[in-house]
Amino acid sequence: MTLSVRSVEKRFGRFPALGGVDLDIRDGELLALLGPSGSGKTTLLRVIAGLEFPDAGQVLFDGEDVTFAGAAARRVGFVFQQYALFKHMSVAKNVAFGLDVRRGRDKPPRAEIARRVDELLTLVELGDLGHRFPAQLSGGQRQRVALARALAVSPRVLLLDEPFGALDATVRKSLRKELRRIHDATGVTTIFVTHDQEEALELADRVAVLNQGRIEQVGTPDEVHDRPATAFVAGFVGEANRFEGQALGGDFRSGELALPAAGVADGPAVAFVRPHEFVLRAEGAPVTVDRVVVSGPLGRLESTLPDGRRIDVSVSRGEALQVKDGQAVRIKAQAAHVFPAG
Repeated sequence: MTLSVRSVEKRFGRFPALGGVDLDIRDGELLALLGPSGSGKTTLLRVIAGLEFPDAGQVLFDGEDVTFAGAAARRVGFVFQQYALFKHMSVAKNVAFGLDVRRGRDKPPRAEIARRVDELLTLVELGDLGHRFPAQLSGGQRQRVALARALAVSPRVLLLDEPFGALDATVRKSLRKELRRIHDATGVTTIFVTHDQEEALELADRVAVLNQGRIEQVGTPDEVHDRPATAFVAGFVGEANRFEGQALGGDFRSGELALPAAGVADGPAVAFVRPHEFVLRAEGAPVTVDRVVVSGPLGRLESTLPDGRRIDVSVSRGEALQVKDGQAVRIKAQAAHVFPAG
């Protein structure tokens, strides 16, 4: 199912949570809403779900205007950060809940509900735990139950609000892979909210980056990381060294640091360079390496420019092992993301 958000605005009192948001979600894609706290991502998800109604704009499901339709009429599945499982019900009963509460012709036969529950518990790899209760499960298992329950009603769209936020790092990484596998198996159009950049870049087909109630950029993980459209995206997504300086004639200068800035208008500018975009070069800018950190195949040179500004450089393990703490080296940027200041 395709989904479109058209010029959606939402205020809470005097606070503008969403300011004219436009977004198209493709049929069957997995889209991440990424942004800092207060950027509007959860409000946008709730507007899509029908849990909040916009002050202006439209929400369309397959071209149908559902702006003021409730969540039930939209047939959305919603997974919350805190699971919201029924403690007095078994895992199987929790998964079946959305089907059990249906009335009349809408309620499937008991055998069909049981088959659907078994199918979903197998999909989320909890096939032998249907008789247990939520208190007998780990956090990761409870989140899988919540996901299976949301899928049980065959939603038109699946919405997840910080689905892994309450879990430890190891479990979160494992569940990312599981969510991707489950999404690919079901093909349900899925939108999830996260403030975790690694999570969004690893899991999503596309990422919508929000800031102060507006969308800064929508693109594939590679696009938002490697070709940021705004200074906010460049500084928020991934690691980056930030420099203030001047753009002039296709170059950017900040102290002794020179960076490419093709297409940027002359004047005050801000530049972002990923640590891996620097290389060690004899003709580069001088830095002092304060600390060498080697981890696996990569090394990080925590360095200082002559004017005292901090700068991080990523190199191969072999290069890092040849550099000592306190050593002077020269670095050159192979790429930079430069934007007019202001």
